[in-house]
Amino acid sequence: MVKIIIGIFLALCVGVTAHATDNSVIEGTYRLISSTRTIVATGQVEDAFGTDPIGYITYGKDHRMTVLIVKRDRPKPTFKTLDDAQKITLFDSMAAYCGTYTFDGNTVLHKIDASWNEILTGTTQMRSVKKQGRRLIYTTAASPAPTDGQISTSTLIWEKVGDT
Repeated sequence: MVKIIIGIFLALCVGVTAHATDNSVIEGTYRLISSTRTIVATGQVEDAFGTDPIGYITYGKDHRMTVLIVKRDRPKPTFKTLDDAQKITLFDSMAAYCGTYTFDGNTVLHKIDASWNEILTGTTQMRSVKKQGRRLIYTTAASPAPTDGQISTSTLIWEKVGDT
């Protein structure tokens, strides 16, 4: 009887360990560390959302995802002072979308249901993913940037929030 209990315990431990180290698991919330893009035509590298962007991406067990990225130095109007120029600046200094995702350990696909600019809504966005400890490093294929249309590649570094 003791051997059976020990066997079950060991099987459960191996299952938990395998799940915890499974490279195809991406669930959780990650904070944006950096976001750069390279403009293909010129090779110019720039901070896509400034040197200290604010952003989070969340992947749920239900395979739903949400991302919001903003520049740190955005204007802070009030409801009374918000004008059209500020609205444009705020819109141009962010990116946000939500949808479903699949992840195979190397590539994440975001099937976008809604986006801040409607350009991405209904599309599938592919990101190559490299896991480094608690970090995810995303790279994109060359494509028009949703902010200005220039053909670019992007690299985003995300770090997991919390203990798990």
